[in-house]
Amino acid sequence: MSTRKVSKKQEARLAKTLGGKRQSNSGATPFQKGDVVTELFAIEAKTSMTPKQSISIRREWIDKIRREAFAMGKPYSAVAFDFGTGSLGNKETFYIIDERLFRKLNEKLEEEENA
Repeated sequence: MSTRKVSKKQEARLAKTLGGKRQSNSGATPFQKGDVVTELFAIEAKTSMTPKQSISIRREWIDKIRREAFAMGKPYSAVAFDFGTGSLGNKETFYIIDERLFRKLNEKLEEEENA
């Protein structure tokens, strides 16, 4: 399977899971940026073609999606990644978010736990 096909599949899965939409051409158009967008987020999706134990995260991915989120008026951005297909064909997705958003998430979760 080609890299483009694997990426498209991951983006479609993320869009469905998050209730967002996959950007056509992976955000390559002048006005539609990011790989997946939701009401609040612009998301850059990264996947591995083969199963891996580690992945290198590039600062440029984070900077790029932050700029694109800002340009689209989205208050939040994230980089979504996985380590490739597991033995059962399952993929677990992980998200990179900034400290401001993590603190907000932590605060909300603490409120829920203490309610």
